[in-house]
Amino acid sequence: MRHKVKGRKLGTDASHTKAMKKSLVAALFTNDRIKTIEARAKEIRPDVDKIITWAKKGDLHSRRLAIAALGDKELVREIFEKVEQGMFADRQGGYTRIMKLGFRKGDNAPMVIMELCTEPVQKKAKAADAE
Repeated sequence: MRHKVKGRKLGTDASHTKAMKKSLVAALFTNDRIKTIEARAKEIRPDVDKIITWAKKGDLHSRRLAIAALGDKELVREIFEKVEQGMFADRQGGYTRIMKLGFRKGDNAPMVIMELCTEPVQKKAKAADAE
């Protein structure tokens, strides 16, 4: 029984799941886009959002938390520099986008492309303007 264990199992034991998530998050920040299974993409989305939120905060404690989460000082430095330059300044969340691709040929797993949203946010028009 998996009492009080949150998240998807992803077909592996806990240590492998943790290592796989860490690797996927690092790959996403390195390449800005990854192709993976839908369950894995949905599972790493909160981790990515958390790291970007730490980068927006920008203090030493946040930097150390991000290094602990990613395990790569240089990658964390790049992320914090991009955020300082205003990469996600206008976004209040929703830093990632998941686009469905279809199903993998071998095992019919749902494949997706997960990418970081880099374009600026467009404000919604008021209902009064539409009339």
